[in-house]
Amino acid sequence: MKFPRHGLYAITQPENKTISQIVKDVEAALRGGARVIQYRDKNPLDAPQLARLLLEVCHAYDAPLLINDSVELAMSVGADGVHLGRDDGEIATARHLLGPDAIIGVSCYNDVDKAQAMAAAGADYVAFGRFFPSGSKPLAAPAEIASLVRAKQSVNVPIVAIGGILPENGGTLLAAGADLLAVIGGVFDHEPEAAARAYNALFNPQAE
Repeated sequence: MKFPRHGLYAITQPENKTISQIVKDVEAALRGGARVIQYRDKNPLDAPQLARLLLEVCHAYDAPLLINDSVELAMSVGADGVHLGRDDGEIATARHLLGPDAIIGVSCYNDVDKAQAMAAAGADYVAFGRFFPSGSKPLAAPAEIASLVRAKQSVNVPIVAIGGILPENGGTLLAAGADLLAVIGGVFDHEPEAAARAYNALFNPQAE
C-alpha cells in the first residue's frame, strides 16, 4: 500500500465512542474520499481489535491505515505503517521492525531542517502543524505557513499539514505547499462522509 501524493488524511476521534461507531465513522470518511486513515487513540481500551477492524475497512477502500505512536501495535495488526511524534523512536528502528514497504511519517512541527533530515533518513512523509487553533491539539505550538513554502522547495516527500484545518482555510495551506491535509474534528465532529467530501473538493485541481 503506497502513501498518497495528495488528499485528505483523516485521523480517528475515538473518545467516548464504541468500536462499531468508530469503524462506521471511518468508513463514512473513506466513502467521502479520505485517502489515508491514522488510528490515534491516547487512551485505548482494545486497540488491537479496533485497529484490525479499521485495517479491514481501509483496505476495502484501497487506503492505508497508519498507527499513531506505536510501532508495536502496527506490527501486531499488520498495519500499513506508523506515524512518529517527538518521542516515538527513530525511523531506522521502525523501518527495521516494520519492513521496507511500511509507510513511516514523522511530525516536524515547524522545523524545516528536521523535515529535510527525516526525509533523508527515509521518512515517507513529513507533517507540519498546528496551523490554526485546534480543539484536538490545543496546546500544540503553532507552525508558520512560510515553513510549508520552504519545505516544498527542499523536501522530496509528501508534506502533510495539521491543526485546525477546515474546508474554508485548507486551500491556503495547499497553495503554500502542503500535499495532504490531516484532519480530526473537522471530519469527525460532523457527518464524516459529507465533511470528507467538502475537504476533497479542495484537491480537485490536483487530482491524480
